[in-house]
Amino acid sequence: MTSQAHAPDGFSLKRCVLDSLFAGMIALIIFGPIAGVVLDGYSFHFEGRRLAWLVAVVMAGRFVLTAFLSTRTGVRLLSRFEADNSGVYVRPPGYKSRMRWILPLVVALAVCFPFVATKYVLTVAILGLIYVLLGLGLNIVVGLAGLLDLGYVAFYAIGAYGLALGYQYLGLGFWTMLPLAALLAAAAGALLGFPVLRMHGDYLAIVTLGFGEIIRLILNNWLTFTGGPNGISAPPPTLFGLEFGRRAKDGGIPFHEFFHLTYNPNLKFIFIYAVLLLVVLLVLFIKHRLTRMPIGRAWEALREDEIACRSMGLNHVLVKLSAFTLGASTAGIAGVFFATYQGFVNPTSFTFFESALILAIVVLGGMGSTLGVVLAAFVLTVTPELLRSFAEYRVLLFGMLMVVMMIWRPRGLIRINRSGFAVRKGVAP
Repeated sequence: MTSQAHAPDGFSLKRCVLDSLFAGMIALIIFGPIAGVVLDGYSFHFEGRRLAWLVAVVMAGRFVLTAFLSTRTGVRLLSRFEADNSGVYVRPPGYKSRMRWILPLVVALAVCFPFVATKYVLTVAILGLIYVLLGLGLNIVVGLAGLLDLGYVAFYAIGAYGLALGYQYLGLGFWTMLPLAALLAAAAGALLGFPVLRMHGDYLAIVTLGFGEIIRLILNNWLTFTGGPNGISAPPPTLFGLEFGRRAKDGGIPFHEFFHLTYNPNLKFIFIYAVLLLVVLLVLFIKHRLTRMPIGRAWEALREDEIACRSMGLNHVLVKLSAFTLGASTAGIAGVFFATYQGFVNPTSFTFFESALILAIVVLGGMGSTLGVVLAAFVLTVTPELLRSFAEYRVLLFGMLMVVMMIWRPRGLIRINRSGFAVRKGVAP
């Protein structure tokens, strides 16, 4: 690790060999119990050849990497990574982002995507967009306001169960519960925000973690109302009362019969994808505007130094509550989409692991970075699906990817950047 911290003076065979030996020892410790020992019923056998190949590949890769980092190109690449990891990047005045050309192209591809994708790929994309919503909401709380929330999945559960319970007891459908779930989750966020106004850091994390577990246990134990571990069914989405199944309930007319179309079993998922895409774009626009408004600057001031924030006259109570409520409302909307997409919800979908995964999306993407969160949400949801053929090592490869990212990009995939301001004439800098 020391050889990477400073620019090397040239190729050194000794350094390459030592680094490769050290990497081989670490690989032996990591891969030995996982790839070397194979369980066979109540006994096990040792796969020495497979373990030797894995260690050899790691040592060879480390040797090549150290040798490459000794070259001029490697030194420049290493310095680029080190420069990208420090602070907020300030763009020069008048800088025009390339996103103004890339974003319309991405939106156009996203619009055409469901018409060429298979059902499996489409469902993975829907799940990715749901996690984009969750990541954007938690990014307000953790990335912008600096409030560590480990119980964020509770608001996700409120949205999902809001749709299922609202349909079962009140007959409320998808479109009615979409805004109501956001309001319910926002109210729960405000309710959580009041008791934790004076807490910081680890104490805040413990309280929010307890809140998430309280919600999960209520859903799991209130059998007569929520169905307990058995869960509860959620209604499918409709368009002006038209359902997307082959046969509509209660004597209605299905969507494909009303428009004289051939029945397509993917219509439901195409519709969910289209509405979810519009909601994600709307949330992205709103968050983009908020970060450039006084409330967004107040969140960042609270994250950097709460004492300085309060000394400037900002009401830290309102700043914290606004972060909790807006972040929670986004999770409530995501919960509605998850419930109607699954058609069924139960408490096992809202464990602490989900909160940890959403927090990993925020950290991996970059604290406060909107584009980084969007990319990280798809990386952390699509990558496990792509690694299904490596089922035995999927979690190991996933963990190694996270470790590598945190070493090379500790600030996340894309860090926060701000546009610089040119000093006006006659004004002192």
